[in-house]
Amino acid sequence: MRKVLSAIALAAVALLSATGTSWAQRRAEPGAFDYYVLTLSWSPAFCAKAKGSSDPDQCGMDRKFGFVVHGLWPQNADGGYPANCTRDRSVPKAVVDQMMPIMPSVGLIVYEWAKHGTCSGLNATDYFTRLREAYAKIKVPEPLQSPDPDLSVPAMQVERLFVQANPGLAPESVAVVCSKRDVAEVRICMNKDLGFMPCGSRIVDRCRRDAVLTATR
Repeated sequence: MRKVLSAIALAAVALLSATGTSWAQRRAEPGAFDYYVLTLSWSPAFCAKAKGSSDPDQCGMDRKFGFVVHGLWPQNADGGYPANCTRDRSVPKAVVDQMMPIMPSVGLIVYEWAKHGTCSGLNATDYFTRLREAYAKIKVPEPLQSPDPDLSVPAMQVERLFVQANPGLAPESVAVVCSKRDVAEVRICMNKDLGFMPCGSRIVDRCRRDAVLTATR
């Protein structure tokens, strides 16, 4: 397993090198950021894509996930964010095992640590502990907890349901992101103590007016 994690980590690094660093990404000292963005991915939307079909941990025929954790991203108030802050690409197997129930992809776990976790100022074990703590503060709305085949919820309603299900969570602390007509992610902004806070200017809703959340795969 350790060899597998190393191979995946190297592949992630190669991908990062090939794609370069976007304008929003900043190299910074680990821990030098303003707030976190907890990103939840709607698994049926991911698994409906070609890249999802190659991930049996998340998208195998017996895997019926709804919202899963995509990442906990250090973010800056001006819209930029630090990325790839150290060369540490290793995630202990015990940590991977702990994360799989809520983040069911080994490749994603390693990638998120390399790109975002290394900028948190924490080691891998503590970063993923922090991520689990952030996730534990969020209640996924009951209608969205399982991928019912008949589920069809407009994107605007998805945000409203999250606000209603989580006392203290305001609309300005949530952003819904879509891929064409499909709701793909819900992003929730938290301070460094994991309290809800307004998102920065770049964390906004990105959905067409006709976008919906469905469980069709």
